[in-house]
Amino acid sequence: MARNASRMQFIGCCLFVLVLFYCTFTSSAGNSPRPITDQEIREKKSTCYEDIENGLWGWQCKSSSIAKENCALRCLNAVCYEHIYGDDPLEEGEVDYKRGREFKYCMHRLSLGETIDGVKGTFDD
Repeated sequence: MARNASRMQFIGCCLFVLVLFYCTFTSSAGNSPRPITDQEIREKKSTCYEDIENGLWGWQCKSSSIAKENCALRCLNAVCYEHIYGDDPLEEGEVDYKRGREFKYCMHRLSLGETIDGVKGTFDD
């Protein structure tokens, strides 16, 4: 019973953090006439890594380097993560430059208030 309560509390905390990041990102994106910069992305990702290390994303995000990377991407932008990686998260040993570029392009489009339709597959050869 206590384990179930802990699990629900953990899920509630994760949802709160996701909503907080989403609201922060969308409020700043809506007021910005310029695209998000690579420097801003790096800074946000660094903050995400710190939050993961501090346990704010739960133990599963610290279970492996690839779990940490998937959580950092989800923290960076949950909408873009679901759009690009949602049905096929990164796996151990995988380096996917194409999807990485699509993810950054997705963030770029959202920062301008544009739709992300067509972002997935943009960099297909």
